[in-house]
Amino acid sequence: MRLHWPLPQTLLSRYILRAHIGPFLFSFCTVMFLFVLQFVMKFIDQLVGKGLTAWVIIELIGLNLAWMIVLAVPMSVLVATMMAFGDMSSRNEITVMKASGMSIYRMMAPVLTVATIIALLLVWFNNHVLPEANHRLKTLTIDIRRKKPTLTIVAGIFSQDIPGYSILVRKTFENTNELDGVTLYDYSNPARNVVVTAERGVISFSSDFRKLVMDLKRGEIHELDLQRKTVYRTVRFESHRIVMDVEGFDFERSEEGAFSRGDRELGAGAMLAIVDSLQRDRAAMEREIHQRVAREFLQPLSDSTPAAQDHRLEVPGTSSMAAALARAQSLAGFVGNETQRVEFVKRQIDQYMVEVYKKYAIPAACVVFVLVGLPLGIMSRRGGFGVAATLSLGFFVLYWACLIGGEKLADRDVMSPFLGMWIANIIIGFLGIYLTVRTGRETVVIQWDVFLHLIPEQWRKWWGTPEEEQTLQP
Repeated sequence: MRLHWPLPQTLLSRYILRAHIGPFLFSFCTVMFLFVLQFVMKFIDQLVGKGLTAWVIIELIGLNLAWMIVLAVPMSVLVATMMAFGDMSSRNEITVMKASGMSIYRMMAPVLTVATIIALLLVWFNNHVLPEANHRLKTLTIDIRRKKPTLTIVAGIFSQDIPGYSILVRKTFENTNELDGVTLYDYSNPARNVVVTAERGVISFSSDFRKLVMDLKRGEIHELDLQRKTVYRTVRFESHRIVMDVEGFDFERSEEGAFSRGDRELGAGAMLAIVDSLQRDRAAMEREIHQRVAREFLQPLSDSTPAAQDHRLEVPGTSSMAAALARAQSLAGFVGNETQRVEFVKRQIDQYMVEVYKKYAIPAACVVFVLVGLPLGIMSRRGGFGVAATLSLGFFVLYWACLIGGEKLADRDVMSPFLGMWIANIIIGFLGIYLTVRTGRETVVIQWDVFLHLIPEQWRKWWGTPEEEQTLQP
C-alpha cells in the first residue's frame, strides 16, 4: 500500500529549520573556540611577556575573529545539516515525511533557502567587514612592532626576519627593549663573516623607522675574511652600535595613508577597479611591443641609427650585418624586458582575481555543504555530534585542500583564478547532487498501522484521522 496523504508541509519546513538552529549554534561556537585556541597557542609566546596590555591582546584576538567567522560559518552549516537530518532519520521522522508525500527535495528547500541567505550575508561580510578588520589588524601589528622591536624576537630561537642577519638572545624583558645574552651573525657582506656577542643590549628604531639600531655592551667581534682565509680578527668592546636596514620589513609608520592596502584589505569592487587599471596597462605594454617590432621590421637598414652608420663607414663590407645585429639585439632586449613587465602585471591581476573569487566561493560553500550534508545525515542515521563532526571535518579538509591548491595554481598561472577558487565547490557540489538524487530515488512503502504508530500523538490531534483520504494501491 502506497500512501498519498498531504500533510501540512509548511509546518514540517518550520520543524526542519528549528532542528537546525541548535546544532548550528553549537557547532559554530565549537569551531570558533577551536580556531581561537589554535591562534592563542600559536602566538602565545609572542603576546605574553612582551609588555603588551590585556586590551591590546584582546583587540588582536578580536580582529582575527573576522577570518575565523568566514571559515566557521560554512563548516557549521555542514555540521548542522548532518546532525539535524541524521537525528530525524534515526527517529524515523524522515520516513514519516516521505510517507506523507514530502520528497527529499522538498525537505531540502527550506534549508537551501536559509543557506543561501547566510551565503549572501557572508558575501557582504567578506566585502565590508573582513577587509576593514584585516587593515586594522595590519595597522595594530605595525604599531606594536614599532613600539616593541623585541616582539618578533623569541628567546632561545634564532630570528632571521631581517635579511642578512641572524639574531639569538638568551632573554628578553617584558617592560623594556633590553636584551640579555646577544649573539648576532652578520651576513650582509658576502666577502666576510662577522659574529658579534654581547652580554647585554638595547634594540630600537631610528627616527624614520627604516633602521634598526642595536646598542651592545661588553662583548666581542669575530670577523673572518672569506677571500683570505688566514685573516681572522677579534675585537673586544665595552660599547658597540649596529645599524641594520629594515626597509620592506613592515616597520614603517602607521599613520593614515602611509602604506597602501593589500589584496586582503580590499573589497571586491575596489579590487576589480585595480584589475581594470592593470589590464589597461597590460594592453598598453602589449601594443608598445607590437608597434616596436613592426617599426623595426619595416624600417630599412639605411635608416638605422647614427651609431650604426658611423660603424658602417669604419668597417666597409660589414655595415649591413653589424647594423642588423645591433638592431636585433636592441629589439630582443626591449621585447624581453617588456615581456617580463607584462608577465608581472598578469600575475598581479591573477592574485587580485583570486581574492575576488574567494570572497564568493567560500560563502557558496554554505549551499554546497547542504547538498552533501543532507544525504550523508540520512545515510548515517545518527544525529550525534561526533559522527557529524567527523564526516564534516573530512569534507571540509577536502574542500580546504582543493581551495588552497587551486589558489596556489592560480597564483602561478597554471589555471584560471575562477577555476582555482571554484573547483572545490564544483567537485563537492557534483558529489552532493549525486548523493541527493540517489537518496531521493528511495521510495517508502509501509503499512497503514505502522504509519499511525510512527506519527506522534500531538500530530494526530492536529491533523485528524486521514482514513478517508488514503489511496490504496495493489
